[in-house]
Amino acid sequence: MGVSLKKGEGISLRKDDQLDEVMLGLGWDAARGWFGLAPRIDLDASCMMLGRDGRIRDAVWFRHLRSKDGSVRHSGDNLTGAGDGDDEMIRVRLSEVPADVEALVFTVTSYWGQRFARVQNAFCRLVDVRTGREIARYDLACQGDHTALIMARLERCPSGWRLVAIGEACQGRTYKDLARA
Repeated sequence: MGVSLKKGEGISLRKDDQLDEVMLGLGWDAARGWFGLAPRIDLDASCMMLGRDGRIRDAVWFRHLRSKDGSVRHSGDNLTGAGDGDDEMIRVRLSEVPADVEALVFTVTSYWGQRFARVQNAFCRLVDVRTGREIARYDLACQGDHTALIMARLERCPSGWRLVAIGEACQGRTYKDLARA
């Protein structure tokens, strides 16, 4: 298992580690309510590709499953969080991310607007696709009155890439709501 990240912590992903493709996995379960019933929870993982100027160059989300250049790909929308493991995945081929993209920002939003207080066992993890090794895990146990979370930022550095856990709670149904804020 990799490093367990907390809000604000980061790890370096060095070029010499032969790390080329990473997968960001998102998993969750609906919190049980009255009579043991679980509400319908639809969390969505998204990735915004930011240029040097901080503007969004492209975004990958459940309505746009592949970046224009093909370096970032989404597994598709999971509407329930049912089952074990990753419910939604975003794969990034680091060597193919265009040079004018300085950072990738990963978000989680609640499409139907349910508060994160209704979500259990939520996590985000970064995996080396080549080896299957979990590089980092971020527990999204920040249950609260928010409907969105800016999870992490993958930043381009001279030595490769750096993953920074952000964990900023906010409101929104899709990444577009967060981009406007």
